[in-house]
Amino acid sequence: MGHLPVVAVVGATAAGKSDLAVELALRLGGEIVNTDSMQLYRGMDVGTAKLTIPERKGVLHHLLDIWDVTQTASVAEYQRLVRPLIDDLLGRGRVPVLTGGSGLYVRAALDDLEFPGTDPEIRTRLEKELADFGPGPMHARLATQDPVAAAAILPSNGRRIVRALEVIEMSGRPFSATMPSYDSVYPSVQIGVEVPRPILDERIAARVGRMWREGFVDEVRGLAARGLREGRTASRALGYAQVLRFIDGEWTEEQAMDETIRATRRFARRQESWFRRDPRVTWLAHDAPELLERAVTVVTCGS
Repeated sequence: MGHLPVVAVVGATAAGKSDLAVELALRLGGEIVNTDSMQLYRGMDVGTAKLTIPERKGVLHHLLDIWDVTQTASVAEYQRLVRPLIDDLLGRGRVPVLTGGSGLYVRAALDDLEFPGTDPEIRTRLEKELADFGPGPMHARLATQDPVAAAAILPSNGRRIVRALEVIEMSGRPFSATMPSYDSVYPSVQIGVEVPRPILDERIAARVGRMWREGFVDEVRGLAARGLREGRTASRALGYAQVLRFIDGEWTEEQAMDETIRATRRFARRQESWFRRDPRVTWLAHDAPELLERAVTVVTCGS
């Protein structure tokens, strides 16, 4: 069969990526590499639908539970961890099977993507400007300095505008030079799990209900005691942010649950449009009777 490519199983949350990835790893002699930014956190299990040990079916899973909830997620840091891991797996003749719904993390693992550093002084000055004047004038400035980046960033997205202006000032190069391109550094195949929206919406509601039954609120309480609120990334995670508001008495439990379902459905739409933009993804219907066989064929034959 020769050398198999790096495999990524992508798609919206609750589409069934994790289970397909495990089956593929079993078939191809692979190991799982997590590309879900929230599954990197220790203790965030129920709310991120992390596979249990039995559900992993003996397949080794990498890059789960490596960060404390107080740590801010960094895609650059993730890239530094994931590249040597993929190289090691390939070197040992194992197939890396990437799975998770964080699009940028998938790209950081697979693609020629640079993450310029940060300059606290420039960043602080730009953030103050954003607070004082709002994103409009800064987006206009970005449009003159780097039209390509400005076209790709919403005029209302202050955080990304600040980042773009910071990189331009720091590096003297356009920010668009560091924006994702579809150039993979590994031979790779991406499989998208396609679920019609009405079915996905139902699955999300069912998953949230299951999370609640499996003790999600207790999980969040325990993490709150370990500093969840201080974690810039973890405290905003889907579900966790909503449950914190229930724990703090801002919302009823029912409101927290409803808001989690709503927020997750919105997030799933964003994920889908992100992965849809990548022309390299081969989409397979989630309920295809021979889903695994078709996925194996895509990996081994490239079609």
